[in-house]
Amino acid sequence: MSDLSIDADWDELYVDGEWRASESGETIAVEDPSTRETVTEVAAGTEADVDAAYEAAAKAQESWGEQPPARRQAVIEQFHRALDAHSEEIIELLEYEVGGSAIMGETSIQIAADHAGEAATLPRRMKGEHAASNIPGKESQLQVGPKGVVTVISPWNFPLNLSMRAVAPAIAAGNSVVLKPSTNSPITGGLLFAKLFEETDLPEGVINVVTGRGSSIGDRVASHPESDVVAFTGSTEIGKRVAGLAGENLAVPAMELGGNNAHVVTADADLDRALDAAAFGSFVHQGQVCISINRHVVHEDVYDEYVAGLVDRAESLPTGSVHDPETIVGPIIDESQRDEMLGYVDETVEAGATLETGGHAVDVDGVDDSLVVAPTVLSGVTNDMPAAANEHFGPIAPVIPFSDVDEAVQIANDTEYGLSGAVHSGDLGTAKEIADRMETGNVHINDQPINDEAHVPFSGIGASGVGHYNSDAFLDEITETKWISIQHEPREYPF
Repeated sequence: MSDLSIDADWDELYVDGEWRASESGETIAVEDPSTRETVTEVAAGTEADVDAAYEAAAKAQESWGEQPPARRQAVIEQFHRALDAHSEEIIELLEYEVGGSAIMGETSIQIAADHAGEAATLPRRMKGEHAASNIPGKESQLQVGPKGVVTVISPWNFPLNLSMRAVAPAIAAGNSVVLKPSTNSPITGGLLFAKLFEETDLPEGVINVVTGRGSSIGDRVASHPESDVVAFTGSTEIGKRVAGLAGENLAVPAMELGGNNAHVVTADADLDRALDAAAFGSFVHQGQVCISINRHVVHEDVYDEYVAGLVDRAESLPTGSVHDPETIVGPIIDESQRDEMLGYVDETVEAGATLETGGHAVDVDGVDDSLVVAPTVLSGVTNDMPAAANEHFGPIAPVIPFSDVDEAVQIANDTEYGLSGAVHSGDLGTAKEIADRMETGNVHINDQPINDEAHVPFSGIGASGVGHYNSDAFLDEITETKWISIQHEPREYPF
C-alpha cells in the first residue's frame, strides 16, 4: 500500500503514470495552519509540465474511453476500497494541510466515499436511445460517449470531496483527467488521488496531477486546447476568468463559485433546533465552506433569544490547534484570509452592528501569529454591512432581523449569489413558500445549508456558477451525445 503520511515524498508531479520532478526543479512549502510550520514540500509545476500532462491525458483517453463499462466500474470500485483503507491517514493529512478538525476529516471521507460509490454506477448508466424520425424509413440512434479530457481545478477548503466529485465521475465515464489542486491543498486535493489510483488497474495517463502556483500555470491549465471540460470550484472572481479561458477553446465550463447563504428563522420555528443547525452551519471547518451560513435572517419576535442562544453555542466551542482531538474550531487557511474576515467584522461594527462575541484571533500555545479566529456573532446587522454583503468565509455569524415573510425573502435574495440556503419554521407551508421564493440552487428546510449527496444534482445560480455537479447532472457535462441516423428505405428528395 502507498505511504500517505505527511512525511511521505510529495515533491513530484504525476504525469503519464510516473512520478517526476517539475521542469523548474523548484518546490513550494506546505504550511500546517495550526502550527505555522512547514510540514512538506510539493513540486512547482511549469507550463511545460502542464503540456506534458495534457499530452498524456489525450493519448490515454483514446483507449480508456473504449473500455467496457464493467472495467471502468471495477477501477472506481478499487479506488473506493483504497480510499476506505487509507481513511485514517487521509484524515491526518487534512489536519496538517488545511487545518481540518476530526469532524471535518471524517465528513470529507464520508462525502468522498459517497461520490466514489455513485461514480461506480455511471458506466452502466451511459445508455443511448432511439428517437422517432419525421422521415419515412429512417431510424435514429443516440449514442452517449465521453467528452475526452476533463480538467479539474479544485479548492483548498474541502479538497478531498470537491476533487472527488469531478475526478471519479469523469474517469468512470471514460474520460481522462488533468487535476490541478489549490496551492494550499496540493496533497489532499491532488497528489493523494494519484497515489490512490496507483492501487487500481487504471491505465497510465488517465489521471495526471500537476501542482503549482495558480499565478504560474493557472491560465495554461484553464485554457489548454486539449481540454474538453473545465470543472472548477472556487471564488466567483477567479471562476469568471477560468470560464472565460475555457470558453476560448469551447470547453464546457462546470463552475461552482461563491455563496452568500441565508439561514431564515421564522417566529414559530423550533428555536433549539434552529440554533443547533445554525452553530454547525456557521462554525464547522471555521466557516470555510461555500455553502455555509453567511447570514442569519431571524424574525424580530425571537431575535434576541436567537442571538443569545447563538452566543452561548459559539462560546462553548473548543478552539485551537486541530491536532487536539477536542478542537471544533481550528485555524483559518492563511493570514490573508484571516485578516480579510476580521476586517469585515471591524467594518461591520463601525457601521453600527454590535459584536456579541469573538471578533479576534485566539492565542495558541507555541504559535506566533495564530490563525485561529474565535467564533463570532454580530447583532444589529443589516444586509449592506460588510460581514453580510460579502462572502466572509469564516466563523462569523451576522444576525439580521425581519418582520414578515416578504422582508425575509427580500433580504435572502439581496445578493448576487445563489448557491444554498435554509429555512426553519414550525409551519411547513410557510417554510416551503419561503424556500420556493429564495433565488438559490439549493434550499434545506429545518436544516442548515451544508448538504451534499452524490445522487442529488447540485448547482448554483447567478454569481454562484454555471453547470451542474453530481449524478446524471454532471454525467451530462462530461459526455457527448452523437446522433446516428440510418435510412432503411429509399428516400424521396425534391430534386
